[in-house]
Amino acid sequence: MYKDKTIVCKDCGQSFTFTAREQEFFAEKGYTNEPQRCKPCRDAKKGLRNNGDRNGNRQMFPAVCANCGADCQVSFQPRDGRPVYCSDCFRKMK
Repeated sequence: MYKDKTIVCKDCGQSFTFTAREQEFFAEKGYTNEPQRCKPCRDAKKGLRNNGDRNGNRQMFPAVCANCGADCQVSFQPRDGRPVYCSDCFRKMK
């Protein structure tokens, strides 16, 4: 039913194969669009989306815990008027 397709990655321009099995999987999941990126570019984009760079490094921001007053580091830019909690206090709140 499905046949392997060759697609050109929109990021790096390299050709990659969208296999018949992958197409079947996409259809089972209800996905209507074909992939636009090769696996290495998809993985790199996922890393960036998770607040990291291509090496998995995250930018951390200094903050003061609103509960215990301890200095801490968080992976998001704290905003005025919004409380920030250290990992210990955050865990206790759950």
